[in-house]
Amino acid sequence: MLADLTAGAVEDAQLRAQSRPLAQVERLAAAAAPARDARVALAPAHRVKVIAEVKRASPSRGHLAQIPDPAAQALRYQEGGASAISVLTEGRRFKGSLADLEAVSAAVRLPVLRKDFIATPYQVLEARAAGADLVLLIVAALEQSLLAQLHELVGSLGMTALVEAHSADEIVRAADIGAAIIGVNARDLKTFDLDRDLFGSLADRIPAGTVKVAESAVHTPEDVAHYRAAGADVVLIGEALVTGDPVATLRAFLGETDQHDKEHA
Repeated sequence: MLADLTAGAVEDAQLRAQSRPLAQVERLAAAAAPARDARVALAPAHRVKVIAEVKRASPSRGHLAQIPDPAAQALRYQEGGASAISVLTEGRRFKGSLADLEAVSAAVRLPVLRKDFIATPYQVLEARAAGADLVLLIVAALEQSLLAQLHELVGSLGMTALVEAHSADEIVRAADIGAAIIGVNARDLKTFDLDRDLFGSLADRIPAGTVKVAESAVHTPEDVAHYRAAGADVVLIGEALVTGDPVATLRAFLGETDQHDKEHA
């Protein structure tokens, strides 16, 4: 599944490059407003932080929500207390687009993550041109040399990479390239199976000083508290926010973890 998603995303980028060549995207990226500092926004704090995701669909769940106005959805996340916004830009299975990213980036003051299957410099540059402050790099989808190349490019454009791992070996690979933000996805992108305890089993392997992000399998305030107790600085939440009231849901999730942190202080 991961290989197919990545191949499709690269193919779609190649089609976009026919009408918007690399040199043009480079100029647009250079002319974009400076990237917002995601490391500061997501830095470890006394409370868990949330990356809230604009997500219409997924391969595992199918259709989730219409979201006719992604900027309005993102503004609701900002109101609810999110620390950053994730925007799915993959079009085939997640029904997202770069237009969604552009709209959200223009509307909010928070750092915005391009969530996609990034495997080429062109995709990184078009993320910056569209206003992204963060770019997802999935270790399992990339050879180490390409992972390092893309990570360096992300940084050179002023952005930050969220480097996603699914195993101890992948955390080592993320650390080897100097990743400042490492995520552990509870969903295996090869099988799409979920394991909420995966983050807790790997968190101690993430180097000190690195922002630790728990991704997927978040449906209730208890899930957020579970990740916080396992050492998460940040939790990425998608489905639970697009299928209910985003402000109320975010406040409930953050309130639950605030109470947990106070009890364990």
